[in-house]
Amino acid sequence: MLKAVIMAGGFGTRLRPLTSKIPKPMVPIMNKPMIEHIVRLLVKHGIKEIVVLVFYHPNVIKNFLQDGSQFGASIKYVKADSDYGTAGSVRNAYELLHGSRVLVISGDVLTDFDLKKVVAYHESKKSKATLVLTHVNDPLQFGLVITEADGKIVRFLEKPTWGEVFSDAVNTGIYVVEPDVIEMIPYREEYDFSKQLFPLMLKQKLPLYGYSAEGYWRDVGNLNEYIEAQLDCLDGKVTVATDGKETARKGARIIAPKGFTIPPSMKAKGTVVIGKNVNIGENVELADSIIGDNTSLDSNSTINRSILWDNITIGPYSKLTGDVIASNTMVGERVQIDENVFISDDCIIGRRAHIRPNVKLWPKKVVDVGATLSRSLVWEDKWLSAIFTDARVTGTSNIEMNPEFAAKLGAAFGSLLGSGKYVVSSRDSDTVSRMINRSMIVGFMSAGTNVYDLRGEPVPIVRHELRSGRAAGGIHVRKSPLDPDLTDIIFFDSDGRDLSPSKVRSVERLFFGEEFARAPHDQVGDIHFPERANESYREDFIKSLDIDAIREKKFNVVIDYSNGVASTLFPTIVGSLNASVVALNAYLDPRRLTRPQRQLQTDLQQLKDIVKSLNYDFGFMFDAGAEKIFVVNKEGQFIEEDRLLSLVTKLFAVANPQAKKIAVPFSASREVDLVAAEHGLEVVRTKATHQALMNAAYEGDYDFVGGTKGGFIFPNFLFASDAMFSVAKILEMTARTGLTLSDLDGMVPKFRMVKKNVDCPWSEKGSIMRRLIDLTKDEKRETVDGIKVHYKDGTWIHLLPDKERAIFHINAESSDEEQASSVVERFESRINSWLSDWAKGNSPGTE
Repeated sequence: MLKAVIMAGGFGTRLRPLTSKIPKPMVPIMNKPMIEHIVRLLVKHGIKEIVVLVFYHPNVIKNFLQDGSQFGASIKYVKADSDYGTAGSVRNAYELLHGSRVLVISGDVLTDFDLKKVVAYHESKKSKATLVLTHVNDPLQFGLVITEADGKIVRFLEKPTWGEVFSDAVNTGIYVVEPDVIEMIPYREEYDFSKQLFPLMLKQKLPLYGYSAEGYWRDVGNLNEYIEAQLDCLDGKVTVATDGKETARKGARIIAPKGFTIPPSMKAKGTVVIGKNVNIGENVELADSIIGDNTSLDSNSTINRSILWDNITIGPYSKLTGDVIASNTMVGERVQIDENVFISDDCIIGRRAHIRPNVKLWPKKVVDVGATLSRSLVWEDKWLSAIFTDARVTGTSNIEMNPEFAAKLGAAFGSLLGSGKYVVSSRDSDTVSRMINRSMIVGFMSAGTNVYDLRGEPVPIVRHELRSGRAAGGIHVRKSPLDPDLTDIIFFDSDGRDLSPSKVRSVERLFFGEEFARAPHDQVGDIHFPERANESYREDFIKSLDIDAIREKKFNVVIDYSNGVASTLFPTIVGSLNASVVALNAYLDPRRLTRPQRQLQTDLQQLKDIVKSLNYDFGFMFDAGAEKIFVVNKEGQFIEEDRLLSLVTKLFAVANPQAKKIAVPFSASREVDLVAAEHGLEVVRTKATHQALMNAAYEGDYDFVGGTKGGFIFPNFLFASDAMFSVAKILEMTARTGLTLSDLDGMVPKFRMVKKNVDCPWSEKGSIMRRLIDLTKDEKRETVDGIKVHYKDGTWIHLLPDKERAIFHINAESSDEEQASSVVERFESRINSWLSDWAKGNSPGTE
């Protein structure tokens, strides 16, 4: 049996800003998502069993295609938890393929190839894998395939030079593959068809053929290709499904829904596609354009060679030429939008505005009335209402987070601190961080604020320096630990804590209003380089420990510094602890400051192997900012972060019998409560943020504050998490108690925690929370941070919308893993059901 696999997991980065809110396969061609055209093509050629591989915004695709029955297909889905490459992703779906022959096709190409002929050719050659080829004029951007006269593939060339162009046959990414070939692909590993699997087949001399298909094919890989694909459809160069009836009218071909009345005053040229529920005013001119559903074109507007998605309003006398406008955008009266402009969702273009050529607008941008816009609004200050997330500003490196932006932000923060005051600045080793830090310093100086530049230091050093009281605030610039393309600026108050919400709002007000005054030339701020910041930190560090107990124990430890700036400081501290240390990644490498999940797992495995083989006492891994730790025990076992909190809490309680009160996040395991009860400790739960834990440590009389993500706070030293001190404190408590992590693991009861993230549009988070509140109204629950429901058997579930991503967190804990999973699945199903109803335009209740 033949099944199809549609690769639909791409981010569509090169199609941004159009793909800022939807996955690339959902970008419309002729008013239908690209993936719908692929599904219809498969069904047309008798391939009805389809598996769709999703990754980015998966529910957008699922909610649209559903089970496929509306297209005459049966569709199932596999969501990858990581990027396994083209072949690895197909292997990840192997259970749904049941040993079938598979046709692999991308969900973001436009083609009308005869797939029956492809399969017939594959069978006639008794091939193990057949690549569908096409001929192009410029093959340099594609992978070339060299075949013999009978179609047998003899060579691959990835991105050739003109001197290597021995053929114009390129790989379209459409394959027919036998099940035993799929079994050759490593499971849950990154693996590519063209770079690894097919060369391996050539090496093993397996039958591998290329079929030169007739028809249309285009990789819709960037914005220009997207426009060209649409125009090719309008020109009839490719056969695709369209809704509506075709009407010929004076040199124009109009495709509109049945029953649509073409206004007598409308002028049309070329081919025009009109969607459902479109309102067209008097004297509108349309030429070679596509108008999406529920769109309104006011009188005397002109749309030429442009693509309008759904729910768009074009004001009277406005003119568009060669542009793409995404959904839910409003264009005012007498607006002129020049060629090659791409406007994302939910934008507002004020009346009489003029957008010059080659501009891109990201979602929710507002262009003022009468404004002339000549550059893209990725992160343009004038058009934003907020720039902070808590006390952090994050943006795309050197695009959103650029020197001009940073200098202005520095001037705003400097104005808040005051002329003549001091601010502490620091950064990691990344080149962009260095640039942004210097730009912030320029802004501080222009506002008359003096700078203590610590240069490359970890966050705990900055907080410690601020605690001295010499400065009115501080910043730390770093490469984002979550995304290598992003840069963060973290803002600190005068006491070293994260900048308070009220001061964040003040900085934003100054930034947007440009109310910051420039200092007179003789009062411009100065730069100082503190010499004793590290020395002061080391002195307080050592004074806060039972150093003799650690030295006497003579620990053997492996430490992975994650290429962060702690590698320049902690070796001098740990050297005074009389410990034998094996150091990993103990050098600065800006390229490795962001650690993808796959690399993290590889590095953790290395840490485990080294600890076990050397029979060392501990393995510690820092995050790049030296705030959090990952821990491996003597047996080479990684301690999961939730469990680590329980074990460190137990260790602290035994080592400090005089302790009375601790704080942990709302989402911490019930294991902590059992440990606390055994040792007479009061447990206070806070919101699951570092700022909430830090405020507790700073303001309360807590002896210990622990997080669920590897961050621990020991208030007798510092009010914030510090990976370096956490390592030393764990060594100290272990020395004093004689308890190893394995000992502690046997002493602390174990519960099972199950975690799931559910995709949820931003617009529906509030609605989902409201329905969850109503759904759980008769249950025992807490609403400190999200919704936490407690059941009589001790099971609990925590439901929390993410503040930065379009997802919902569902975490449950129980003594029985199946019970925890069952509770998670029940709420996941309910949320997905509500979202499905929302996608269909319904207003669901909670039943």
